[in-house]
Amino acid sequence: MMTAYRPEPDRDSRQWWERVAGQEFAVQECEGCGAVRFPARSFCPECRTEAWHWREVEPEGVVESWIVNHQPFMPGFEVPYVVVMVRLAAVPGCFVYGNWRGDGPPERGWRVRAAYRRVDERLTLVDWAPDDHPVGRKSSR
Repeated sequence: MMTAYRPEPDRDSRQWWERVAGQEFAVQECEGCGAVRFPARSFCPECRTEAWHWREVEPEGVVESWIVNHQPFMPGFEVPYVVVMVRLAAVPGCFVYGNWRGDGPPERGWRVRAAYRRVDERLTLVDWAPDDHPVGRKSSR
């Protein structure tokens, strides 16, 4: 029997997951050279410095590619499901991935926005939805 994977925050990503739980999206910005990176890492891949800070960015971008996945990522995920690769608008060289929340297959070039999905008390995931789709908006809690 296959055990489903569950993302677990580590030393580098813990603060990112905490921000996502609060419906904030951020990337790391190097204090040495200014390079922006995602996912979180302990040092800059450009200049190797370990000095960095979080930079909050709008959780929006453009669909670059997608796949149809036929294996469950976590218990409760229905298969098949679509995973999109999104180029962040605020950081054009930065790509992020997440499940698709549109009413049909995505198309390359579509504008999208994060749709936060609370799985349980310990985990919130970032899905992506068409920018004009209501699930793509940050809740007003």
